[in-house]
Amino acid sequence: MEQLPAQIRTKRKRRIWLPMFLFILLLAAGFGSAYYYMKYWPSSVHEAYSFGNAEKPVFYRGNQLADSATGAKEGLKLTYRTYKEIIDPTILYEEESQSVIVTTKDKVVRMRTSELTALVNEKPITLRFAVEKQGQAIMLPIDPLKQFYHFEVRESEETGAVLLRKAGDLISWASVVEDGKHPERTVPLRKGPSIKAPIYYDVSPKSRVMLWGEEQGWYRVQLENGYLGYMKKSDLILAEPERVPEPELPQSFVPWKPVGGKINLTWQQVYSKNPDTSKIPPMPGVNVISPQWFHLADGEGNLKHTADAGFVKWANDQGYQVWALFANGFDPKRTTEALSTYDKRLKMIKQLVAYSQMYKIQGINIDFENVYLKDKANMVQFVREATPYLHELGLVVSIDVTVKDGSETYSLFLDRKAIGEVVDYMMVMTYDEHWAASPKAGSVASLPWVEKGMVQIMKEDHVPASKLLLGVPFYTRIWTETTKDGKTTVSSKAVGMDAVDKIIKDRNLTPIWDEAAGQNYVEYTEDGKRMKIWIEDSVSMKSRIELVRKYDLAGVASWSRGFEKPEIWNLIKENLEKKP
Repeated sequence: MEQLPAQIRTKRKRRIWLPMFLFILLLAAGFGSAYYYMKYWPSSVHEAYSFGNAEKPVFYRGNQLADSATGAKEGLKLTYRTYKEIIDPTILYEEESQSVIVTTKDKVVRMRTSELTALVNEKPITLRFAVEKQGQAIMLPIDPLKQFYHFEVRESEETGAVLLRKAGDLISWASVVEDGKHPERTVPLRKGPSIKAPIYYDVSPKSRVMLWGEEQGWYRVQLENGYLGYMKKSDLILAEPERVPEPELPQSFVPWKPVGGKINLTWQQVYSKNPDTSKIPPMPGVNVISPQWFHLADGEGNLKHTADAGFVKWANDQGYQVWALFANGFDPKRTTEALSTYDKRLKMIKQLVAYSQMYKIQGINIDFENVYLKDKANMVQFVREATPYLHELGLVVSIDVTVKDGSETYSLFLDRKAIGEVVDYMMVMTYDEHWAASPKAGSVASLPWVEKGMVQIMKEDHVPASKLLLGVPFYTRIWTETTKDGKTTVSSKAVGMDAVDKIIKDRNLTPIWDEAAGQNYVEYTEDGKRMKIWIEDSVSMKSRIELVRKYDLAGVASWSRGFEKPEIWNLIKENLEKKP
């Protein structure tokens, strides 16, 4: 083959490679542009916004709720579940009576399904729209409930979406930036925090949006038509946040308390009849007496009572308020039945109201014990329903609770936090640490156990000290330990302070200090059995009153009048009134 000159071969190579180079350069530029477009050029794809299966979606704080609304404007209705989850966790729907029950600080509202008459503290009001059942859903009209709960709804005419807002909520707002060169330019609301995300809506300049969060330089926003999506932070100008107004509420009930002092309550045991008041010695410092007067008679909610007008007059003449005690008789089955429905609970409440008016008493002290754990919610509901009626008469409402422990029927059934938010005072029965049938002898109420019990309720259940009364025992237990075949069994009997003093004197005993219990202690032998007593006396009582002062509790409640020595009253009075 003929060899071409070198110069010609070079020219041919140039002619071949130059087009190839230009082609590669153009290809690279194309790829670069495509890459730039793919990465930086915003998507203009639009996607229809969907509320899912909701025909009339409901939103709260930027979240679509599970249930839809029905109706519109004045006839708008929300589901019972929406009210319970968002507005009031204490609202109750009672299947048996087909009733919705609302309790506030001063009102009990009952609305039956399909009825246009509701009852507010048993007084009828006319509704424009009734509660109704739609399949499995209970639909409640917003019209009457807004006055009890103080919430707002914004209903979009464009989409029908309902935006729910509660009094006190803080709403953050922003407005869309206006482009001076292009005043009609819209800003996209996108499905996700990316310029590549589809567009849900083109938002006009100066439009307002609600801000519900921030992600990767984007705001999560909501339009007033309910649409939720993302907008670039640079497209928005933050506006002044809006606080949903809280209405001025009428003055709530102010419970009685001694001016500048502490409550000094004592319980009066009453069985078949009241004590002869002429034989009750002076009780310096006492300002409240609580007689055991009202008792649950049956599962239908009927009460029996031993109330006495003469006792009330005597007490008031002595300067004592009368807070009558209402007990369940420690009968769990009867209690379950009586608490089970609104009508039975209301029957109990109406009787308490009637007797309170009849005997002119100043308060009700609720003492339900030995209650099944399954009745925990119904117990709270009873207190929530009773309190507005009793407050309406000016009555102080208090309840007795045990310290927290593992007993279902004496401790766990009590929702101290929920009840503490409703009642005026809570008496903590800090005694029976070692109870009558305890398998082990011990103090009725050792000081560390008492303090721990009070602190738990304040810290764990958030019941304020200003509502708590320290329950103190005037009784103690004489423990008998019997040993047989190497096995020791114990039994006990409760006695008052004078009985213990007599034993100490008659047997010439010298009490010793039990550091662990914070009490004086004696033991002796009787008929070959070991007897043990952790003594309730002026020393133990002074220590208990110091706890009232240490935690600035509302006062002291003593169980029960008749077990004390006369001088104990002055000791309590002096230590309660002692200045820091």
